[in-house]
Amino acid sequence: GTAPPGGGVPTVPVPSPTPTPAACSLRAQQDAVSQLLDEWYLFPDLLATVNPASFTDLQSFINARVAPARAQNRDRFFTFATSIAEETALIQSGASAGFGFRLGFDANARRLFVVEGYEGTPAFAAGLDRGTEILAIGTAAGNLQTVSSLFAAGGSQAVSNALGPNDAGVTRVLQFRPRGGAVVERSVTKAAFALDPVSDRYGVLILTDGSQRVGYLNLRTFIVEDAQRQMREAFGRFRSEGVSRVIIDLRYNGGGLVSGAEVLGDLLLQGRTGQVWSEVQFRPAKSAQNRIRRIAGEANAINPQRIAFITTGESASASESTINSLLPYLGNNIALIGTNTFGKPVGQSAFDFTQCDLRVRPVTFRTVNANGQGDYFNGLASVVPNTCRAADDIAVPLGDPAEASIRTALDFLAGRACTPIVSSTGTFWQMREEREMLEAREPSASQIELPGLF
Repeated sequence: GTAPPGGGVPTVPVPSPTPTPAACSLRAQQDAVSQLLDEWYLFPDLLATVNPASFTDLQSFINARVAPARAQNRDRFFTFATSIAEETALIQSGASAGFGFRLGFDANARRLFVVEGYEGTPAFAAGLDRGTEILAIGTAAGNLQTVSSLFAAGGSQAVSNALGPNDAGVTRVLQFRPRGGAVVERSVTKAAFALDPVSDRYGVLILTDGSQRVGYLNLRTFIVEDAQRQMREAFGRFRSEGVSRVIIDLRYNGGGLVSGAEVLGDLLLQGRTGQVWSEVQFRPAKSAQNRIRRIAGEANAINPQRIAFITTGESASASESTINSLLPYLGNNIALIGTNTFGKPVGQSAFDFTQCDLRVRPVTFRTVNANGQGDYFNGLASVVPNTCRAADDIAVPLGDPAEASIRTALDFLAGRACTPIVSSTGTFWQMREEREMLEAREPSASQIELPGLF
């Protein structure tokens, strides 16, 4: 399925764009965006010339202009337009609206599941959490449509449409079966909520495996600024408990702020202050913008012996660059657990047209590690020295050592054998029942960063 287009928001000083649409008409915006792409796009020779008049919305126009890059797997919906106000609220306070869960579906079986439930949301209060299957959706008890019939009629888009717009006050009647429970029917009303990047339930844990004590951090996203404070607190706990083996669970983490990835790296590389973490590289004409990021000292940093990163095809961008940047330092002591990552070694800059509440994020840079390695467009399984295949077992709560990916991560940390994600022929293993995240037709800022969020 499509995966996270968001993430990779740089802390790079990029000047505001020169073009300022006199009006906010579609044509004025198209012209401004075209000028932007021609000047800044990372792959200038992979831009198409298209007729602006052929498009009725800005994103379709952008998609057509970057189509050659997409055909080469270089820009899979990474270049996008969004609302300045929405994205700023998401970054500063996690502001989102909806039911408060992330949904994954199995297209062949026409089934819809909650893969993650966020605390303090209407969904969570109604009993919808990881492992819940949603069976039917309606605007009232009298007009419920089964998920299966929605899939049959219009695919995943029909299911997404049935859930209604992501606005506070929108109500739907949901028939669902909680994990291990009986079928219930409830009316649930969408509300504004603050997305917590590190869960208060399972975000930071100390797991025991025999005599081994393992630090577990589940990081939902890098986009909310508070993730950085929460990571520092988590590592403070790991440090005080003398943890030297760590599981970082990024299975649904589509990225976000590059600064968040940098903080996570600093926390994992005690004693490496001043060494190269990564280099951000723009197109040759913009090389004056390139910058080297060095490892900064963090009071709560640890020096782990081994790290297991849990990933899926949803793990992208800042999640991937964190792992890539650690390779020169911890190479053989790092493993990828689960399935291959998405493959987004490039990032976007933000260009604001404030009078239109328009932020355009074109792909403008690539990120490489201290050894100059990047360009993992096929995912990280091809570059990380150790990989272990494991399912994302939604029948078991996150943070539970019995969950398939966590259990496999513990195996790697203890030196037990596992089956690699990459086969001897070089093909990547995928789960047979690979779930895709449900996508909205016109995603909000939070849905861009967290596909499947409703």
